[in-house]
Amino acid sequence: MIDQTAVVVGVGPGLGLALVKAFAKDGYTVFAAARKASALKDLSASSAGERVIPVDVDATNAAQIDDLFATAEKRAPLAVSIFNAGTFVRTNVVDTDPEVFERGWRVGCFGAFLVGRAAARLMIKRGAGTILFTGATASLRGGAGFVNLASPKFALRAVAQSMARELGPQGIHVAHVIIDGQIHAARYADLLSERGADSLLEPDAIAQAYVALHRQHRSAWTQELDLRPWMEKF
Repeated sequence: MIDQTAVVVGVGPGLGLALVKAFAKDGYTVFAAARKASALKDLSASSAGERVIPVDVDATNAAQIDDLFATAEKRAPLAVSIFNAGTFVRTNVVDTDPEVFERGWRVGCFGAFLVGRAAARLMIKRGAGTILFTGATASLRGGAGFVNLASPKFALRAVAQSMARELGPQGIHVAHVIIDGQIHAARYADLLSERGADSLLEPDAIAQAYVALHRQHRSAWTQELDLRPWMEKF
């Protein structure tokens, strides 16, 4: 068993859960954080369950994020930090609620900054560690009805790039993962029957890409990775 910890912020029943299980299976003690992480029964539904610690955390609360990382570091040295949180309400611009827009930014960008900062403070001391951010197609281009998603995702990408340039020379691998397509989940059952299984990204396959990023030798680090199903158009 690896005597190190990983923190995943933004754990849900899809990609977040897959990330937690993948790093736990890889031998890490994983702190699985979300607003209601303790309610996710599937967190312990695997042979790696004993290495998963659910933590209820608000990603936009600086004190809670700092406490989360301090607790993880106290358990064992922090090796991996993954920011996977976000919230999205699709709407046209003129009907967008300002509070909803601001909430999207606070969760999707400000929360990423808080998580990245907390992780970096610990990793800099050892000159090692991996910080990963989950992006989207909206990180690269906006779209009609997606102002609430593209704005925080664009900003998240800037946070990741800035951190990579600052922290890379200090031995910390920072990468931004663009999820270019829809992730296989129960709510996409209609799309699955219409387009077929190959039209969606499998959460476990994405999670393995994150593990591979963490394992990369520092002579060949990836700063940005684009993941898509093979039939997705560019």
